[in-house]
Amino acid sequence: MVTGTALGQNLAYADADYDVVVVGSGAAGMTAALTAAKRGLSTVVLEKAPTFGGSAARSGAGIWIPCNEVILDAGVPDTPAKAAAYLARVVGGAVPVERQQAFLAAGPEMISFVMRNSPLRFRFMDGYSDYYPEFPGGMPGGRSIEPDQFDGNLLGPELARLNPPYIPTPAGMVVFSADYKWLTLALVNPQGAAVSAACLLRGTQAALRGEKPLTMGQALAGGLRAGLLAAGVPVWLNTPLLDLHVENGRVAGVVTSAGLVRARRGVIVGSGGFEHSAAMRAEFQRQPIGTSWTVGAKENTGDGIEAGERAGAALDLMDDAWWGPVIPLPGEPYFCLAERTLPGCVIVNGSGRRFVNEAAPYSDVVHVMYDRNTPSDPHIPAWLIIDQQYRNKYLFKDLAPLLPFPDSWYDSGALFRAPTIEQLARKIGVPEAALRATVTRFNGFALTGRDPDFHRGDSAYDHYYADPYVRPNPCLAPLWLPPFYAFKIVPGDLGTKGGLRTDARARVLRADGSAVPGLYAAGNASGAVMGHSYAGSGSTIGPAMTFGYIAANDLAGTRP
Repeated sequence: MVTGTALGQNLAYADADYDVVVVGSGAAGMTAALTAAKRGLSTVVLEKAPTFGGSAARSGAGIWIPCNEVILDAGVPDTPAKAAAYLARVVGGAVPVERQQAFLAAGPEMISFVMRNSPLRFRFMDGYSDYYPEFPGGMPGGRSIEPDQFDGNLLGPELARLNPPYIPTPAGMVVFSADYKWLTLALVNPQGAAVSAACLLRGTQAALRGEKPLTMGQALAGGLRAGLLAAGVPVWLNTPLLDLHVENGRVAGVVTSAGLVRARRGVIVGSGGFEHSAAMRAEFQRQPIGTSWTVGAKENTGDGIEAGERAGAALDLMDDAWWGPVIPLPGEPYFCLAERTLPGCVIVNGSGRRFVNEAAPYSDVVHVMYDRNTPSDPHIPAWLIIDQQYRNKYLFKDLAPLLPFPDSWYDSGALFRAPTIEQLARKIGVPEAALRATVTRFNGFALTGRDPDFHRGDSAYDHYYADPYVRPNPCLAPLWLPPFYAFKIVPGDLGTKGGLRTDARARVLRADGSAVPGLYAAGNASGAVMGHSYAGSGSTIGPAMTFGYIAANDLAGTRP
């Protein structure tokens, strides 16, 4: 078997033969490769980037898999019937029932398989509600899991090739995704302070043991890569897919810049979405759109999707993405999650009026921005308005409370400040009277604890990133202390969610419903099983790993 990490370093890699060729080393691709190898198939992973892990390595690595052994062991009262009812309500008719059923059936087995065949272990994200817990089968306490702490030393030299995180963990601390809600509140909440101390203690203990502790996406990608190392699966970096190789109507390999890598059984495309392809975004998605508002891996330019289309594949959900409000900060956009849920903020449109529940699931907020955006009533950009009291209490991005915002944020036009609401309105170009009326009305809601306009705080999901010390509604507090701040909000994303049409076996389909022989897809290179919605934290990674697992099992002639 050919080994190595960079195709460009050794042209002997060219014209190699494997049972399975996997394109992409994100969560979908590495799970697929691990499964194929453990089913006895010779397997290689081809990765375009000089690093492995893709967008998964950059992420918080929440994984939404109902009824998996981790949540059941934690006492979560989940059942297959509840999960099926909930997913059906979330997805609606956008995705065939058979694909939904395949995901729900194979997901728990996939998690168990990964734990048996890699160093990865997982933790229940206790309290991280499903995004629509009020739906039939919804879980207010959540179903999401995340990777447990992983020692990067297990990767040896491969650790240096791990794609870095979107936001680095504070030095000396071991932080899980579930910790961030409390770190945001560390200055005003005893549990926040306790969690901060626990993160520091974990970091100290790991250092004393000589470990290189990884969490979140770093742990997920690192743990999967460690599994591949143990299974003898090579990951060739700097090896972009140029096209699929077709023989006698069957996909039989991948064309790379250094030659052909043949696939005796088939090819699994896990190459990510097209968020960094300006041409594809302009063709398939609503305006305004671009490549500068996404936090997906920069190598995700739709190569696998376009190659699959040339091989005859149909496409699904190309207009959609894993949307979320982002602040276009200089250097890199910031995906705005906790900040818009915390009490003491509102989001307004270009007319100075609220238009959405600020604490709603992030994809919903952007859908509303696009649906209501018109020249006469612009919703893109929108504006997140806060006051100094908010700034004094809460972490914002990675800035501790009380600290001034960087000058570069103001210079870039992403942030404005003024001593009055009216002056702030003039700076951001919204009607002064409308913004004052909006803030006054919202302040009244904060005093009563009820938001009759948009019901912020009514759902259990709204409370996850809120401040439990604020009463009567932990999501609502008045804006009154000057100066006031306005952050520009644009429609960003974690990646696109449209791609190759697939069936319940992860086979790529033509428009007539027939399968393209030898071709499979998983992750953001395929149309999402979530349709136009989002079931809970990890609705990207959970299905990506599951359909990678399903694809490899199908190629091996086994069923999960």
